Amino acid sequence: VFGKGMTPPRKTLFPPERICMDWRQKRRPGAGLHNLGSTCYLNVILQCLTYTAPLANYLLSRQHSRFCRRQGFCMMCIMEAHVRKVLYSSASAIRPRAVVRDLKFIGEFKPDYPGDAYEFLRCTVNAMQRACLSGSRDSDSSSRETTIIHQIFGGFLRSRVTCLSCKTVSDFFRAFRDVLLKIKGALSLTTALEYFVAPKQTEGRKCFKCRKCKKKVAVSKVVTVHRAPRILSVCLGRADDGTSRKLSQVVEYPECLDLRPYMSDPDREPLLYSLYAVVVHSGHTCLGGHFFCYIKASDGQWYRMNDVSVESCDIHTVLGQQAYLLFYAR
Repeated sequence: VFGKGMTPPRKTLFPPERICMDWRQKRRPGAGLHNLGSTCYLNVILQCLTYTAPLANYLLSRQHSRFCRRQGFCMMCIMEAHVRKVLYSSASAIRPRAVVRDLKFIGEFKPDYPGDAYEFLRCTVNAMQRACLSGSRDSDSSSRETTIIHQIFGGFLRSRVTCLSCKTVSDFFRAFRDVLLKIKGALSLTTALEYFVAPKQTEGRKCFKCRKCKKKVAVSKVVTVHRAPRILSVCLGRADDGTSRKLSQVVEYPECLDLRPYMSDPDREPLLYSLYAVVVHSGHTCLGGHFFCYIKASDGQWYRMNDVSVESCDIHTVLGQQAYLLFYAR
């Protein structure tokens, strides 16, 4: 088996033993967020990140801002100030003005134009990753995957490619910080994950150059989770390919998820994750509508967060939603 893409880092940018998965302080839920135009997509992601315990623990410790040398825009400094404001505010709702002001640095977003929550999640996590790499320009790609952000959200996928002519196996590894799942025909998260790791064949198409056959061949490809993230962010792809029509079926998802069956070594002990945030999109198309979310706060209780509104709810309500994004913690 030939492996590519998993070289050990020359330097560890953040020591993994300093990542704390449990809340250091337990408190009531923080403030809601005002909608500043069409910013519900942004509000739900800010709330999900605020209640991501290992990230919040780090941001509340002010370890980043104390040593940050970035001039101008820094997503980590913005998130640090935002999380402190939300969790320590006595107000029932705050305005996420700093995030909205710097939207153009995060991605192609405008405050008065509807955006997509999944895209905003990806852009925000990437912007935090870039902020953590500031000042370490010369680091190799493996070292760049040792930031606090990658060590919280990141893992590795393995693509195992088998030549259908000579059966030679090649392994390729790539880092990921979220998983996008196809849900057409899937009634549960586990079904969607089973499809994700199922072998796919390039039926008749010769698109991979086999190093043994020395020519392009048809292959079978299996993608598995090779190294699991501490925080698993899953998008249930509700956009129907080719149309803006939304796949609105209910996809069941558990409070406790075992990721082990979808890993490169599926026979080892279970790898359990606990649900702590759900983003819901209401609306008939993916281009408009409204986003709200359900969050498990540090007090262990669930809350429905809909812009300025923060209301307690139960786990049965949380598990009965037409989910778009799911966040699980190891």
